[in-house]
Amino acid sequence: MHKLRKPGLLLLSLTMLCSIAAACSSSNEGPKTANNGGSKGGNTPAATSNVKKDGFPIVDKPVELTMMAPDTGVADWDKLPVLQEMEKLTNVKLKFQNAPLDSFDTKKNLVFASGSLPDIFYAADLKPSEQVTYGSQGVLLPLEKLIDDYAPNLKKILDEHPDLRKSMTTPDGHIYALRAIDLSAVWYRGPMWYNGKFLKKFGMENKLPATTEELYTYLKRVKDEDANGNGKPDEIPLTSVKLDDLRMYFFGFWGMYNDGIYSDKAGKVHYPWQEEGYKGYLTFMNRLWNENLLDHETFSQTDEQKKAKGKNNQIALFSDYFPYFTLGGEPSKDNPLMTPVASDIAGTPVYGKHPGISSNGTFAISSTNPNPEASMRWVDYLYGYEGATLFSQGPENLLWKYTNKEKHEKEWLPVPGGKEREEYKGTMTPNYGIVNPGVNDNSFSLGLRSDFDNWIDEENAKKLTPIGKAPFADVFLSTEEQSEVSALQSDLDTYVKQMEAKFVTGAEPLSNWDKYKAQLQKMGSDKIVTIYQGAYDRWNSGK
Repeated sequence: MHKLRKPGLLLLSLTMLCSIAAACSSSNEGPKTANNGGSKGGNTPAATSNVKKDGFPIVDKPVELTMMAPDTGVADWDKLPVLQEMEKLTNVKLKFQNAPLDSFDTKKNLVFASGSLPDIFYAADLKPSEQVTYGSQGVLLPLEKLIDDYAPNLKKILDEHPDLRKSMTTPDGHIYALRAIDLSAVWYRGPMWYNGKFLKKFGMENKLPATTEELYTYLKRVKDEDANGNGKPDEIPLTSVKLDDLRMYFFGFWGMYNDGIYSDKAGKVHYPWQEEGYKGYLTFMNRLWNENLLDHETFSQTDEQKKAKGKNNQIALFSDYFPYFTLGGEPSKDNPLMTPVASDIAGTPVYGKHPGISSNGTFAISSTNPNPEASMRWVDYLYGYEGATLFSQGPENLLWKYTNKEKHEKEWLPVPGGKEREEYKGTMTPNYGIVNPGVNDNSFSLGLRSDFDNWIDEENAKKLTPIGKAPFADVFLSTEEQSEVSALQSDLDTYVKQMEAKFVTGAEPLSNWDKYKAQLQKMGSDKIVTIYQGAYDRWNSGK
């Protein structure tokens, strides 16, 4: 096997990938703003003349601000070298109000309800509904003028990528929270991988299945022809954990960009669970189940149990961030990324590509913040090369050094204490285990990327990028729309998941498809499409 060292920056950017989360409850009253007596929405902070618009320090005379953020429990934020470096650089001293990650949402809701606000919400996972609610109430400041005046790095990104600006802008025309931006992102979730040893046995290393029928034939061979060569019928052609890890990838085989609401290239919004493409997916998965080509422990096993089968060389096709996470061993080029396959639906396959922006807000400024200009200058550093490097890779000469500073080329240094690099990262920067504000781009990591990292990029460019499209614009719903969608979706999601398992396992015959579809529509699926179509049309028109 061709061994390679473990990947660097791809692991660092995994926390940039986020899924769309449900709305959160909110209080009805917000505190008055520090600058304008609490006018609703459109609060504009008064100018602060001592804040520099460029250069460092941000202020000549030190200022102190409070910051609320989730804590992964690895290190005291006061002692993180990255944040200490930021204080020296900016002259902004932060007083941290951390809450444990697993209880942060509860603490955040209590803070909003109490009206006793930190100056800054950092990595706070602010849901779209929270941004709309607390922004319109005057609890969070609008940021667009601050961006224009005090955030040249972020402004440049948003000017060059107007869709990102639209995705941060609420229906009232304001930006109340910044997002994590990843200009190199491809995967929305973990993709699918082939076990290279099985491919090699059948002489298929260079001829992967290209259609659903070819995929079926390959999985059948794995089951019938002793793919792992141990003389036992223990091969598992395809495995999963409740189908959650493969569903979105497989949906693309039948022309669907997402396992939730998505828009096609013409801008039409779809609810995939009631479409003919989904029926095709169910029919295929039921076929695999009936012939023991889909793991019969799919709906009961844990991820750890799935991985144990991989390390025992039983699995042919599976989902994970990287193949060696499941198969064990070191990173290598031996286990290829699955090429999405075509079904009998025209225009397939398609792929739901990561939109390059987090779903939820990662940085917001409260209305009681005494120095919003300094706060914006502080966070804008994270949207430029130097700040992004500091927060993702740590201070220079700690974990890395320049080999050519002018060209931004670097190399890794030995990790202090002989620890794993990722483990050590949690003692160095807040950008560990939580979604931080800032920007990521593979060009920031020249020299740090392993051969494996580069191979992943090549696989993405060849197999996914040409057919990829972000499933749905990061739209905002009004408070009323969000309330209606949340109420409908709760029951629909439960019903859909129950019926998926029944259809796949044969507990519910697919001859009952029309009855199932009618029940979805009775429960409000078409209403959800109508609401999201309106939100998408608003987003698309820039309103």
